[in-house]
Amino acid sequence: MSAPPFHREPSFQKLIQRRLPELETLERLLRSFQGKAHINIETTVSHGGMEFPLYSVVVGSEDKTATTLGIFGGVHGIERIGSQVAIAWMQTILEVMSWDETFRERLKHSRLVFMPIVNPIGMFLTRRSNGNGVDLMRNSPVIAEEDPGFLIGGHRISNLLPFYRGEVRDEATMEPEARALCTVVERELFPSRLSLSIDLHSGFGSVDRLWFPYAKSRKAPPNLLEIVALKRVFDRSYPNHFYRIEPQAAQYTTHGDLWDWLFDRKLSRSPGELYIPWTLELGSWIWLKKNPRQLFSSLGAFNPVQPHRIQRILRRHLTLFDFMHRAVISPEPWTKLEDTDRAQLLRRANDQWYKNER
Repeated sequence: MSAPPFHREPSFQKLIQRRLPELETLERLLRSFQGKAHINIETTVSHGGMEFPLYSVVVGSEDKTATTLGIFGGVHGIERIGSQVAIAWMQTILEVMSWDETFRERLKHSRLVFMPIVNPIGMFLTRRSNGNGVDLMRNSPVIAEEDPGFLIGGHRISNLLPFYRGEVRDEATMEPEARALCTVVERELFPSRLSLSIDLHSGFGSVDRLWFPYAKSRKAPPNLLEIVALKRVFDRSYPNHFYRIEPQAAQYTTHGDLWDWLFDRKLSRSPGELYIPWTLELGSWIWLKKNPRQLFSSLGAFNPVQPHRIQRILRRHLTLFDFMHRAVISPEPWTKLEDTDRAQLLRRANDQWYKNER
């Protein structure tokens, strides 16, 4: 579909400015990206007579087999900070592209893919689910191998309850926003010989967590070796980093995780090519601890409220994104390992996370 500006009635635009300022910021930014990126409206979703576009942006090489990093945000509408962090990095990239020859050279050999607002209706309505009351991160056909927790693991009781996964049975019955996200990943990341993605969330824990597959199972995922080897490179490069890196199922399991669905699809289609989806779960409980009054705000349990804290979060993860970009460009240190190194890494990973599953 066409690129921005997305045309809407002036009265609707005022509503967007007031209730979904992230979309207005993104559309203003996309105007500056025109001619420097491929911008696409993947689909539109409707609510109350309004149309909301789902944008994707691709920056860098025209070669779809080039190594690729994808950044996604706003899957849960109430977790606005994820979209804000993604947009903040896009703003940085746009500026850096204008003066940094080294960065422009990196983009000749790699691709960056962005989908910063996956669930615009949820963000507009200030709720977790989409306009149909469906939790998009429970909306794939994946069934958990271990029984997940009541409600939180995804259910089909009613869309009046949180974590409702919808009547999804196959790809065709997924929600339009979930299908759009999967379409972007399959079109822009799957052709790559090596790709990583980061999906930005908030609302769990008091530390920032980097989760890797699976959400459906506590068993070790395929490509565990490359996952822990990349973790080791990150740990050694930034020994004072603040992330807790672990499998998502170490905290809880769920039905319908979109990244499990995409991870397995890539493995079945191209087993010789590497794709690893990561989830960055921002530890929002620390914000509540510092400012308990946030509990009285509809957004306060999931997002920083104080301006200085928002600014800190917007710059806090730029190092991680830059590292992941450089890691896909220079993958040898974590994909080409000696046999003894491989055995040692796998033994440590199994001892740390999977010793009860062997």
